[in-house]
Amino acid sequence: MSTERSPRIYIDRQTPEPFRALRETAKAVREAAAAAGLDRLLVELVNLRVSQLNRCAYCLDVHTEAALKAGESPRRLGVLAAWRDTGLFSPAERAALALAEAVTSPADEEAQEEAYSAARGALTEDQISAVIWTAIAINAFNRVSVLSKHPVRPD
Repeated sequence: MSTERSPRIYIDRQTPEPFRALRETAKAVREAAAAAGLDRLLVELVNLRVSQLNRCAYCLDVHTEAALKAGESPRRLGVLAAWRDTGLFSPAERAALALAEAVTSPADEEAQEEAYSAARGALTEDQISAVIWTAIAINAFNRVSVLSKHPVRPD
């Protein structure tokens, strides 16, 4: 029997109570997004873009599958990292993506103000709030997975 320890602790398993609370928060966020009229595809785009920025392979895998199941096109997923340079995303999606990026990098106040201003022009207040909460939730899950080094599931 080896006594060698893994270099990382799966914190979601080591201390499951906070992770369960985080999952309940994510459920409430999904419900708020749906109640605000946000399309599931837009929510998954936010999840994916934040996960790209955080370099969370596990969450990218999970949310790519979810986006595809919800009807997202491989083409749009392929250019998501360069969404500003394409015409493939609607004004609401562009506003949500900019806002999600601002939530993920809150130290950039100028980008945050620009994103908020754009969001006000394309989304309702309920939708803005839901996008922000979606970005907050996926950022938290990204940190759990990145710091635990959750592996991408095999095919």
